[in-house]
Amino acid sequence: MTVTAEETTMRYKLEPEHPITDAAAKAATGKTLGEWFAALDTFGGREKGRRAVGTHLVEQKVDPWWCTTIAVEYEKHHDVRLKDGLFEGYFICATKTVAAPVEAVYAAWTSGEALSRWFGPGTSADVHDGGPYANGDGDRGTFQRVRANKDLRLTFENPVFSAPTQVEVQLQDKGKGKTGLLVNHKRIQSRGEADGLRAAWGEALDRLKKLCES
Repeated sequence: MTVTAEETTMRYKLEPEHPITDAAAKAATGKTLGEWFAALDTFGGREKGRRAVGTHLVEQKVDPWWCTTIAVEYEKHHDVRLKDGLFEGYFICATKTVAAPVEAVYAAWTSGEALSRWFGPGTSADVHDGGPYANGDGDRGTFQRVRANKDLRLTFENPVFSAPTQVEVQLQDKGKGKTGLLVNHKRIQSRGEADGLRAAWGEALDRLKKLCES
C-alpha cells in the first residue's frame, strides 16, 4: 500500500468538544463549574480522590464527558499535582479490532518503516526498552517497555502539547485471526489536548487497520 506523508500525519485539533465555561456546564449539567467545585468540597472530594469523585458524578447523572471534565478541573482548581509537578490530567482510550493476527499488528508498531505508514511520516524507531522514536510530525519519545505481541509503553511528546504524556498499547488475540488493540493515553494536561488526541488516535488506528488488513 502506497501512502503519502499527508495521509499518515497525526492531525491535532486542540479544541475541547464543548466550551469549559460556567455557562456551558450549567446548560449541560445543571450547575456551573464553581457550583460543582463547592458541591465536591462538601462531598469531601479532595480527601476521597478522583475515583470517588467520578463515581459521585456518575450517580448524579452527569454526562460522561462532563464527569471527566469536572473531576479533572476540580483537581486543577485546588492545584493538586503529582510529584513531577504536573496534574494527573486527562485520560483517553482508543480501540480497534483488526482482522489480522497479533504478530502482524505488533509488527506495525515495531519498525520505523511500518510506523511511517500509519503513525507519522519519516518515523525512526528503536523498539526496545529505553529506545527512542521520532517522526516528521514532531512526535518523539522513548519506549519504556516492550513485550513482543503483548504490549508497549512509551512516552509521547510534541511541541504543540503543553507537557510530555504517556501511552500504553495492549494487544489481545481475539481468535479467528483477529486482534483487539487498545491504546491508553494519559497525563494529558488539558481537555482540548485530550479531545484532539482522541480524534487523532482514532484516525491513526483506522490507518493501522487498513495497513494490517491489506
